Amino acid sequence: MKTVLVTGGAGYIGSHTVQELIKEGVSVVVLDNLTTGHRDAIRSKYFYEGDIADTALVEHIIKEHKIQSLIHFAAKSLVSESLAKPELYFYENTVKSFVFLKAAIKGGIKEVVFSSTAAVYGNPKCIPITEESMLAPINPYGASKRMIEEYLEWMGKAHGIGWVALRYFNAAGASLEASMGEDHDPESHLIPLVLKTSLGLQEKLSIFGTDYATPDGTCIRDYVHVIDLANAHILALHAIEQGLPSNIFNVGTGKGASVMKIINESERITGRTITIESKERRVGDPNILVADNTAIKAALGWEPRYSDLETILSSAWRWHSSHPNGYRRLPHF
Repeated sequence: MKTVLVTGGAGYIGSHTVQELIKEGVSVVVLDNLTTGHRDAIRSKYFYEGDIADTALVEHIIKEHKIQSLIHFAAKSLVSESLAKPELYFYENTVKSFVFLKAAIKGGIKEVVFSSTAAVYGNPKCIPITEESMLAPINPYGASKRMIEEYLEWMGKAHGIGWVALRYFNAAGASLEASMGEDHDPESHLIPLVLKTSLGLQEKLSIFGTDYATPDGTCIRDYVHVIDLANAHILALHAIEQGLPSNIFNVGTGKGASVMKIINESERITGRTITIESKERRVGDPNILVADNTAIKAALGWEPRYSDLETILSSAWRWHSSHPNGYRRLPHF
């Protein structure tokens, strides 16, 4: 594998993917504007701080490093923000990706792995969700990602580009040595919020809805460890190089865990009681979101090795307990 360009390589999933690529001996170039990513999360010696829509910069990077493959993570990903500011999401995610991918392909990129999302499915009627399930995103975030999938499909046909889009479910966990993990501002993901409550960084954990049609009344989600996600991207890139036809795959475990199960398991692992408060359901939250991962297993040989709840929660706890401020260092006096 030649040098790989990773956009959003300072973000949560991107940084873990960069680390796994480097472990394989791959040369990696990171492009990130650091609006949500963290400089301290960057694991490559080649880093450019800049925007994916800066065509001159993109063309320079590709030419300078002789890049033919890329993994595209860079995006905004807060569902609530996308509902409040749809214009921001269609511009930052969709329009900028169109500009970026056009420049990348012009510069000689031949293989693309795109970070998509299960949000393209909206409220699915059948569980588990297959890649053939109806696409009906219920927020601008999911819609913005679906448009990029379609763009890749047509650009691939027109320019002979090999590509894979990965629709993943709930990314979770942290690097096993606790050097990297989740650090969002604001934080909206369940597991970091649970563990921040355990650490006393917030007084209570809000549960949005306890009357869903699930065994304990709380939503069920498919949690996949961030290292397993990283390896899915790497396997996809290898497969494209070896001639895999362009395709879209779900990335999930095929198993779900409820909000209350996450809380109970976190209390067991941390040895700390978590104070919770029940709130009204959030608009658009489905009862259950669980992936059918048959296709990615068959095509890429991918298997979730770290996505049991014990590993997910233990690795996340090691990260959050050793980095209560995330990548932000305490001030020196």
